[in-house]
Amino acid sequence: MRIDVVTIFPRMVQEPLADGIVGRACAAGLVAIHVHDLRDHTDDRHRSVDDAPFGGGPGMVMKAEPFARALEAIRAEADAARPAREAVVLLSPRGRRFDQKTARRFASLERLVLLCGRYEGIDERVAESLATEELSLGDFVLTGGETAALAVAEATVRLLPGALGDEGSAGDDSFEAGLLDWPHYTRPAEWRGARVPEVLLSGDHASCCTPDSAVVSCFGVPPWLGTVKISAAF
Repeated sequence: MRIDVVTIFPRMVQEPLADGIVGRACAAGLVAIHVHDLRDHTDDRHRSVDDAPFGGGPGMVMKAEPFARALEAIRAEADAARPAREAVVLLSPRGRRFDQKTARRFASLERLVLLCGRYEGIDERVAESLATEELSLGDFVLTGGETAALAVAEATVRLLPGALGDEGSAGDDSFEAGLLDWPHYTRPAEWRGARVPEVLLSGDHASCCTPDSAVVSCFGVPPWLGTVKISAAF
């Protein structure tokens, strides 16, 4: 798999992805991650990627042409032909909310391109003509798309076969079976007056990790999540 990230701040993306599971997956050849400086795809001496918005208003809008050139360069560098399994994702607060199901879909692709915006926004023609979809992390605003790109990349890479040390780990993750993961504990059995549940100390492993314990972990989270998860368990 190949992941391309287009941004005006490459170091914000490169350094976090060099460590942990993602870094090891890259070293093992499971994924190739390329980070592209959007300013490399401009043709003026100031390397401008933005301009004033039509109709007035505050802030600056990122231009469509640098994104188009960056995407053309990515495809030319990769294999000259557009793979059948490719997604070009515009990270935007207006997008559909990113979730585990989407991460699993991305993990089945040949190439994933993440477009990171800044300033007041991106020219709408990028969403209309270049992106295959728009995604958001949630109902809040970030300064740019880089943080969202990191989240999408990590959630996707950890689902690639061989990326995790224990191949069963991803299948037991929260959201994979419509439930949250069950609570976890480690030594000591008693910590500052709080004890590990006795069932975990009994040696009866079959009773320890069950859908019922995952259902219990759904309580205390936002109502919409608790309702969905609990109903999926029955």
